[in-house]
Amino acid sequence: MSALLGTPDLDTDQLRELDIDRILPNAQQPRKSFDEASLSELAESIRAHGVVQPVVVRSLENGFFQLIAGERRWRAAQLAGLTRLPAVLREADDHAVLELALIENLQRADLNPIEEAEAYHRLIVEFGLTQEDVARHVGKNRATIANMLRLLRLPAEVQQSLRDNQLTTGHAKVLLSLTDLSAILDSARKIIDGKYSVRQAENLVSRYGETPSGPDESPSPDHVDPNVKAAIRGLEQALGTKVTIHEAHGKGKIEIHFYSDEELNRLYEGLIRVKL
Repeated sequence: MSALLGTPDLDTDQLRELDIDRILPNAQQPRKSFDEASLSELAESIRAHGVVQPVVVRSLENGFFQLIAGERRWRAAQLAGLTRLPAVLREADDHAVLELALIENLQRADLNPIEEAEAYHRLIVEFGLTQEDVARHVGKNRATIANMLRLLRLPAEVQQSLRDNQLTTGHAKVLLSLTDLSAILDSARKIIDGKYSVRQAENLVSRYGETPSGPDESPSPDHVDPNVKAAIRGLEQALGTKVTIHEAHGKGKIEIHFYSDEELNRLYEGLIRVKL
């Protein structure tokens, strides 16, 4: 990716000094929110030291250019009052621009949790990548990708709270253990209002499982047998997804959760290959 994005070890003939007002943002940029305080700090650094790393652009018609990577630097340079900006010119079609923008942002960890999850989803849906492919591109393990994609199952209100940094990814994973929409929304509001830690959120959510609604309902996490808990952890690590075990009197069932057709296929192919 460093070669594609032109970030390190650039030949001088790849560099251009471009009028900053001829550089246009990429509408497909996965990052939608830019922290004003952080931009101001970067602008101060640019005033003092200049732009250390050039942005990456492609040519458009009429002498304009479109950003492929580096929108944060471009915005900060404008705040710093720069009229020209160092840039690397790349030839790329719309497909390549979007893929590079997605991966560049993911590698730099610039996105909030929902933007990150949406970027993974777009790489899978629009570019036909598997979760394993995405993991290799961004240098993370497949289970991390799967867990981030699960955030997109949360209600829009909760997703917005993640965008606004009112909830963390840890809080979101706790909320995903609930299936009832009202319980998820109620818990999210209590977590935000009470400024709960992830551990406090776990204790809050566990209360929803302490009043079983029927004979097949699982016991709350506090009452699960330690051996069953260990089995759940082992299965989740091996399968890379949530596992639920319902057990009573030596009998029960194992539920393996999946959150997309692709994940179902992955689980099926993995399980079918297991030699019993």
